[in-house]
Amino acid sequence: MSEAQPGMGAFPIEGGYVFRVWAPNADAVHVVGDFNDWNESANALADEGNGHFYGEVPGAQTGQEYQFIITNGENSFYRIDPRAARVTNSVGNGVLYNHADFDWQDDDAFDTPRAHQLVIYETHIGSFFPADDSGADLNDLTGKLGYLRELGVNAIELMPLMEFAGDISWGYNPAHMFTVESSYGGPDALKTFVREAHKNGIAVIVDVVYNHFGPSDLSIWQFDGWSENDKGGIYFYQDWRSATPWGDTRPDYGRREVRDFILDNARMWLRDYHMDGLRLDMTPYMRAGNGFGDDIEEGWTMMGDVARLVRSEFPGRLAIAEDLHNDAAVTDPAEGGGAMHAQWDSEFVHPVRAALTTPDDGARSIDALAAAITHEYHHPFDRVIYTESHDEVANGSARVPSEVDEADPTGWAAQKRATLGAILTLTAPGIPMLFQGQEFLEGEWFRDTVPLDWEQAWELRDLTQMFRDVISLRRNLYGESMALQGSQTNIIIADNEAKVLAFTRGTIDGVAALIAANFSADAKQVPIDLPGNWRVVFNSDASRYSQLFGNHETPGLGEGGANQLDIAPYSAVIYLNN
Repeated sequence: MSEAQPGMGAFPIEGGYVFRVWAPNADAVHVVGDFNDWNESANALADEGNGHFYGEVPGAQTGQEYQFIITNGENSFYRIDPRAARVTNSVGNGVLYNHADFDWQDDDAFDTPRAHQLVIYETHIGSFFPADDSGADLNDLTGKLGYLRELGVNAIELMPLMEFAGDISWGYNPAHMFTVESSYGGPDALKTFVREAHKNGIAVIVDVVYNHFGPSDLSIWQFDGWSENDKGGIYFYQDWRSATPWGDTRPDYGRREVRDFILDNARMWLRDYHMDGLRLDMTPYMRAGNGFGDDIEEGWTMMGDVARLVRSEFPGRLAIAEDLHNDAAVTDPAEGGGAMHAQWDSEFVHPVRAALTTPDDGARSIDALAAAITHEYHHPFDRVIYTESHDEVANGSARVPSEVDEADPTGWAAQKRATLGAILTLTAPGIPMLFQGQEFLEGEWFRDTVPLDWEQAWELRDLTQMFRDVISLRRNLYGESMALQGSQTNIIIADNEAKVLAFTRGTIDGVAALIAANFSADAKQVPIDLPGNWRVVFNSDASRYSQLFGNHETPGLGEGGANQLDIAPYSAVIYLNN
């Protein structure tokens, strides 16, 4: 055998494949597969003396199936490679795969947009587009990239796509961390999607689940036959720290090999799949036993290590936390901080949704909205803001249009208030995010078995045009609205009696935009004192967006214009002063 090659899992060398696996309690490890006719004694791996077993198999070829046989005392177990890059299914076999075989077609030229430029579109592969009974796949989503490009978003966030149990899932039950769900098309389908997304000017962010594994179809469960307290063995905590809402499946962040497993996984998505960012699922359950208390310091360190890997090895890419605990330390890059580039912001979504969905105008708090607009952790773009996400519109929670008017979720009130929330999201400081179908007022609560209503998308295509227009302004696609990407935000009016909110966005060199929103069912006129001329570039009440809208005329402001806001019911107006 030649000098041992570095690396874990199965990877190609000239004339064959190398296999290395961590199994510190094993007495012996063999690799079996198509390359040796599944002969259990043909290919023993050598004990390297550090808990790892290693071997080279000449003649092993890409596409062949394989497993490890772990021997512990009198017991032997077939195990799928924990780092298998491809599997037949969650309870099947590993498949030898060479990442270098894929043709990326000069994809390295793609530049991930900076945080202030981003508009994210969150989607679930299996339910985005109608398909057969097993759900949609990555090829279906690739076919809709033109639609997403025309919508104007420049980043897609994919809900988790690691191999999971069965063929249909939200994805937050990863059984095999290093491979792409087989029902979605596997690794080449994902690479094709990312490559084609980049050709369309769209970055791709993937959800990763490091707060727990599984809980089912876990080949790494008691992987080498050892465990304590009937827990999960070498990859998991063996005490109270193992407990999560998803079973006794919290990784043991204190073990170097488990930390390397997670860091190598993060590295793989960014290096081998050209991902533009990682969104870490529910980070409170990495750093706290119950998500609130019982601190697990090793989990906090693990989260920060992932973020620092992104920052150091893949500069320009993003690490985003779903934390939702209003903890500035999560996005603190200093030593001891979480170092995330951004975190999902509970201080935006909850007050904004409350203002949109309460039926009583008098109960809407403009002060709470003003606080939501100006909230930040360390800078204006270290938060992700939204009114809909997979969590906000599922498990008993409805889409905003349905919460506004369950009996008529495409009627006047639903259209008005749902779009008002989206406009705030797209104009406030932060990284704006839409959830799939939000742009055409999808009313169904999110389920992984129900595709989006694309007939409604056609019927409400004019409302989708509204989203296109605001996204174009947010992204400064016409070269006149850079202010909406600026770092300066000031509340100008927070009138709880009139239910009117107005704020400016601007750059440090003085280029500014004014956003004014009316959160009442009546048109409102409110005095405003701002220097300069302000022209209207967007009015959400325009009848071209909906036949139900009133086309209320709103004049410009300043010299030669009005000195008061004049805003239609449940509407927003965007002004520019350049």
